[in-house]
Amino acid sequence: MHVLILGSGVIGVTNAYYLAKEGHQVTVVDRQSSAGLETSFANAGQLSPGYSAPWAAPGVPQKAVKWMLSKYAPLIVNFKPEWDKLKFITRMFANCTPKAYGINKDRMVRLAEYSRHCLLELDGELKFDYNHERKGTLQIFRTEAQLKASAKDIAVLEENNVPYELLDADGCVAIEPGLADVKKDIVGGLRLVNDMTGDCFKLTTQLMEKCREMGVEFKFDTSINKLNMRDGKISSVATSAGDLTADKYIMALGCYATPLLKEVGIDSPVYPVKGYSLTIPVTNENASPVSTIMDETYKVAITRLGNRIRIAGIAELTGYDLSLGDRQRKTMQFVISNLFPNGTDLTEDNFWCGLRPMTPDGTPIIGKTDISNLYLNTGHGTLGWTMSFGSARVSTDIVCGKEPEILSDNFAISRYKGKTERQEMVNEIDPLEVN
Repeated sequence: MHVLILGSGVIGVTNAYYLAKEGHQVTVVDRQSSAGLETSFANAGQLSPGYSAPWAAPGVPQKAVKWMLSKYAPLIVNFKPEWDKLKFITRMFANCTPKAYGINKDRMVRLAEYSRHCLLELDGELKFDYNHERKGTLQIFRTEAQLKASAKDIAVLEENNVPYELLDADGCVAIEPGLADVKKDIVGGLRLVNDMTGDCFKLTTQLMEKCREMGVEFKFDTSINKLNMRDGKISSVATSAGDLTADKYIMALGCYATPLLKEVGIDSPVYPVKGYSLTIPVTNENASPVSTIMDETYKVAITRLGNRIRIAGIAELTGYDLSLGDRQRKTMQFVISNLFPNGTDLTEDNFWCGLRPMTPDGTPIIGKTDISNLYLNTGHGTLGWTMSFGSARVSTDIVCGKEPEILSDNFAISRYKGKTERQEMVNEIDPLEVN
């Protein structure tokens, strides 16, 4: 079987690896000059199954206004009228109920934990060098309200047997000694002990080379223009290098899949949410982070990657715009300076942004479509790195006609299909009951 994968980010490359491992002919096509050069390039670096949670949570609609108006805003919305943006926000807010949050977080943690298992298995086989560490994630709380609100996340962690530690300020400093100078500003923390860190771009490029050894063909510098249809199936993909054909096709283009899918009658709920990162050098080992710290107040992640620190965050709803904003840069500079004031040199920061492919309910879209030879593996939002290997295994099994090792029916785009607009807005259907 010949499979054509559209997109060479971490999602597309991991999918190529597992399909090649199954013995299939695989071609990967991308407009960039190499793999992992878009959203996978400079993400937060955290592999956080335990921290996998939808942005759509109880209280978020009320908090959103406060976030947007704050000096160091974790949320920025361009209010220029845009139907897809309005539809995404409406669907997302509809998922901000306790019931929907529990359902969505449960399946996200399930996929992320499976992905952790798949990565550790692959890591043992291939021995890649990508600044991989297994030192956990520490979510720090600056207020008692944040600490109290963590109870709902802890309940889901316990249901999924995910180990955690609930810490006071002294416990946080014991795990991350560099926080000692700001201990007075911390009321506690939630540590996910199995979470990991690693450079997504480094692994993606190394896995690409492994795929090549296995016979995978990569077609770079090739624009994807259109999905050609014949007799209700994809007949070919129109590209700048001509029409490409295969037996089956996997869409792994992140948010760039949405307009292509619309042309063949598939209404994808995936919307681009811009995120930013700074990458800076470690200048003081004792005053720098050990692993990943999530600042609950500013929604910013700080991750140690070897001799570098990656600061990432902010959610900006502004379509496909990739311009860099000084306000966003200052937010991340403030957070790292506030928590680790003596650990780095901000004059050497590398500023970057990418488009996260977000779904309204937080869960990626993996699996079949109404077009029999077209499959999706997209919509991972901020968790593409965390969920990539599990998503690729699930996708590969589905494409090959096998039963995935975890419950996966509720990952398909069918969970968004066949609902009235009112049903979409209230999201009353339990995705775990979809067959």
